[in-house]
Amino acid sequence: MDFQQSLDSKIADHNLLNHPFYQAWSTGELSLDTLRSYAREYGTFISTIPQGWEAVDDAEIAAEETEHIDLWANFATGLNTTVSEAQIPQVKSLVETANELFSERATALGALYAFEAQQPATAASKLAGLKAFYQLPETAEPYFETHAHNEHEAEILLEQIAELPSESQAIVVEACEQMSVALWNALTGIHDAECA
Repeated sequence: MDFQQSLDSKIADHNLLNHPFYQAWSTGELSLDTLRSYAREYGTFISTIPQGWEAVDDAEIAAEETEHIDLWANFATGLNTTVSEAQIPQVKSLVETANELFSERATALGALYAFEAQQPATAASKLAGLKAFYQLPETAEPYFETHAHNEHEAEILLEQIAELPSESQAIVVEACEQMSVALWNALTGIHDAECA
């Protein structure tokens, strides 16, 4: 199995589109209060993404991702809330995991891939759900519109990973698994806190 298959199999085990939280979003079953909680909490993680791209020496995408923090803030504003420090334990854990994995190049490559490889599909699903079921201002949608067509970021990461020696690729795969689990658990934490 090559490194991309290894990475993709780790993600498949925790495919966010299969998570009950995103499935409820795509069918309009989440309350606005639940979306507000998600916007507040998950925004803390979104703000760590530029750090990951800095760790892999891509200043251009790091700068783009810094701008995307503002797009997420607009999503939160559209829900009449603001991003604040994570309170839900699993989201706090996701942020801690991100900060740890984004501190070194190999682990940052794996952690970013876990997120970026899934982002186009999850963003498209969430955008469709917002448009179909939630009457939010249009300013709440650009984060998801932008990321629904962002496949190039995963491709850039794969190119960098391909250049690594095999022992470093093993570290990348492990970091991908850690981040995939942390992302899944964060959604579980929000779902349990808001929907239980």
